[in-house]
Amino acid sequence: MSNVVKRFLNDPELLLNSVGEGIYGFDLSGNAVFVNPAAERMTGWTEDDLLGKKIHQYHHHSHADGSPYPADECQIYCTMFDGKHRHITDEVFWRKDGSCFAVEYTSTPVYKDGALIGAVAIFRDVSQQHDTERALRDALAQVQCLSEQLKDENSYLLSELNADWQDSGLVGHSHIFQTMLEQIKLVSTTDSTVLILGENGTGKELVARNLHRLSNRQAMPFVKVNCAAFTPSLLESELFGHEKGAFTGANEKRKGRFELADKGTLFLDEIGELPLEAQSKLLRVLQEREFERVGGSQTLHVDLRVIAATNRDLWAMVESGAFRMDLYYRLNVFPIKVPALRERKEDIPVLCANLISQLNKRLGKQLKGVAQDSVKKLQAYDWPGNIRELQNILEREAILGTHRLLHLSQPLSGDNYGGQKGSYLLSDAERSHIESVLQASHWRVAGEHGAAKKLGLPESTLRSKMKKLGIVRKVIVS
Repeated sequence: MSNVVKRFLNDPELLLNSVGEGIYGFDLSGNAVFVNPAAERMTGWTEDDLLGKKIHQYHHHSHADGSPYPADECQIYCTMFDGKHRHITDEVFWRKDGSCFAVEYTSTPVYKDGALIGAVAIFRDVSQQHDTERALRDALAQVQCLSEQLKDENSYLLSELNADWQDSGLVGHSHIFQTMLEQIKLVSTTDSTVLILGENGTGKELVARNLHRLSNRQAMPFVKVNCAAFTPSLLESELFGHEKGAFTGANEKRKGRFELADKGTLFLDEIGELPLEAQSKLLRVLQEREFERVGGSQTLHVDLRVIAATNRDLWAMVESGAFRMDLYYRLNVFPIKVPALRERKEDIPVLCANLISQLNKRLGKQLKGVAQDSVKKLQAYDWPGNIRELQNILEREAILGTHRLLHLSQPLSGDNYGGQKGSYLLSDAERSHIESVLQASHWRVAGEHGAAKKLGLPESTLRSKMKKLGIVRKVIVS
């Protein structure tokens, strides 16, 4: 056995003085009989300050919040009375300079010849550990909050990416169109609420997106809500969000579009379809910029710019009681009228060029443009479906055509263009074309003379399209 070890064994106090934990020894009266150097360093109270005195009065007299800590509740003293070992993790010791620090300590009874003669308290400063744990909890809470926000934003962005919205149409040289562009430039740099008016298919959403793009909020979210796409019960949750358990199926907390649009722009499309109850809540948000989630009591505040759009006569709805007058005036701060295509037919050539550029990217085509005689036909048409109808017609001709210059293959009228009366949907045109090719192929799908070969499609793709479009061979029973 080495001399150093023998020395420690012969002098236990030397061992106690060398450890890093603070150590106090107490007699049965609660007076200090031993204070090691580590305890002096941590508390600032020296051995001379504490020996023969009740330490509780010096460093254990109150809790962390400053409330009194009675001596008869002191866990160290309790050990001297009942002889039980204790491990404490949620208290503080007070330093001589008046500051405190978090401690973890044990209180152990001391026996001699079977009789309880006092106690020993061994403690260590866990302030840094607590700070680290607190920072970790805060970081985890922030990560969870950001994760929820990212999840909500990803869900919204995914629906945006899946939406059939084409970045086209906001081009033209006509006077009526240029007047609208000037209005957009004037109001875009403000936070004023804008009401976009116009028929279906005129490009109201494109106007809203450009208002956001030209604004000071361009780096923040542009969030769209189609007020006609949700039932009245779901619309409120979509706008304002909901808490977990707010209604059947609300399995988790969800942010609404107002929260997602904070610091950015909220676009309320088809505002005329908003139910009266939702109109009241929308009015409050526009006035106070605050709301509560469905099923929640916490008031949330937002900073956003509101742009609304409609194809309806809102004032007529106000007069009939279907739309709140106060909300109408709140929305109608700066109205912008988007002209119908029939009001700016001179813009059709430049619109066609813009649309064909988009089609080339999306369909992988190399179209040069529209034949001159077809342009004249387009300009002679009244366009009840506006730019959306023009887009559908050009896309159909791009799919069916074999030349780099588009030629109209059918007359332009709602009765016979697109396969169904009054229909301007691309799906109707596609259904009509596939049915005509199937009939010419005697409803044979596969094979050298089948419809799939003629359409340039894999057999599985054609069958999938037929199922999606509801194309079935009609059997005539004689």
